[in-house]
Amino acid sequence: MSAVLMSEIALAQGNIDGCQVFPTNNIWNVPVDNLPLDSNSAAYVNTIGVATFAHADFGSGLWDGGPIGIPFVVVSNSPPLVSVSFDYSDESDPGPYPIPSDAPIEGGSQSSGDRHVLVLDQDNCLLYELYDAQPQTNGSWHAGSGAVFDLNSQALRPAGWTSADAAGLPILPSLVRYDEVAAGEIRHAIRFTAPQTRNTYVWPARHEASSLTATKYPPMGQRFRLKSTFDISSFSPDVQVILTALKKYGMMLADNGSSWYFSGVPDERWNNDDLHEFSQIPGSAFEAVDVSSLMVDPNSGQTSGVVESPPSTNSPSARNDDDPSIQYVGKWKEKSNAAAFGGEYRVANQKTAQVLFSFSGTGFTWLTARGRSDGMATVVVDGVETNTVDLYSLTNEFQYPVAITGLANAPHDVQILVHGTRDAKPHTKQVVFDGVTVP
Repeated sequence: MSAVLMSEIALAQGNIDGCQVFPTNNIWNVPVDNLPLDSNSAAYVNTIGVATFAHADFGSGLWDGGPIGIPFVVVSNSPPLVSVSFDYSDESDPGPYPIPSDAPIEGGSQSSGDRHVLVLDQDNCLLYELYDAQPQTNGSWHAGSGAVFDLNSQALRPAGWTSADAAGLPILPSLVRYDEVAAGEIRHAIRFTAPQTRNTYVWPARHEASSLTATKYPPMGQRFRLKSTFDISSFSPDVQVILTALKKYGMMLADNGSSWYFSGVPDERWNNDDLHEFSQIPGSAFEAVDVSSLMVDPNSGQTSGVVESPPSTNSPSARNDDDPSIQYVGKWKEKSNAAAFGGEYRVANQKTAQVLFSFSGTGFTWLTARGRSDGMATVVVDGVETNTVDLYSLTNEFQYPVAITGLANAPHDVQILVHGTRDAKPHTKQVVFDGVTVP
């Protein structure tokens, strides 16, 4: 199995570069799809905006000269520590912090925005986060506020303390990362913003950032989720992974900002056209959740009751395109490319072409490719059309994952049907079969 694919699978399991992102029963990592509504749900949603549409505040490329999203950097091998001074030193964890001189800054080095800097020390699994981070000429940094989180701990910030985020929460554990989406599952709540909040906070938040007192305004830390009845079947595969997480794990209000803006890590592999599909989701599709029944201690992120078992740490079963269990119908050509899984792949462009295989489990990931020469295919599971994808893209990419999840834990028969075209154009387009992985 390729190192890239193994990295994607680890990230999907809440692991970043060898660090588990908080214990599995931490409030960030537990499902909330079966919890009751908050009694003020309707008022909160109405205040944030029932007719205001969601937005993925991350993507590929640049906007206003900087990357789109909140970046982070991983350091190891006892990196140099640098001093950090703070505007809010009484609510900040003192330095020194292991910040590289070239650490990525949210919005870019010239940004006038929040300028978050996130640093993960993978040797000690400590997370260092800064708000309004400004590098100094002497190698030190100055920031509005800063926080250090032990990713092995359930401890929250001291009551009333901010962090690098208004709600006193960590940022990195809440971000949508491309690798976990590519692996087919997000297993944590997602950070989002709202324009107006109340002058209070609810567990697990530790800080408020408002003078408004009316109960129609949501408090910092309020958990929301996408309604279970909201139909996500028409969205692109990557967006479906995010929306599935919003239904299951929900999102946490972490800062004042634009309505229903969801945070993620910038990555050149994001398809911005896909992410723009968030604009089809109105505020009325969300609801507030009451998580108070999960709290064990107001100063801890630990949750009570039954939580979802952590995913298996076993490597998934990976089958290359030449695996004897995979059958090809129609005309498929064998080709080589160093970027392909195993260095080679199969390709077809005729409507009669199919791929057939069987597996047992709750889902699989089809490894394919997308690019200017690629087109449409339909995935059929047990005789039912499950997903249709258009693999046409202005950029070429091998080992592009198409994840099918949520199946019954049982044996399944799969067909991948080649359309021989793309949705918007009549020209003949190919489909690549590069392999399949089954957890």
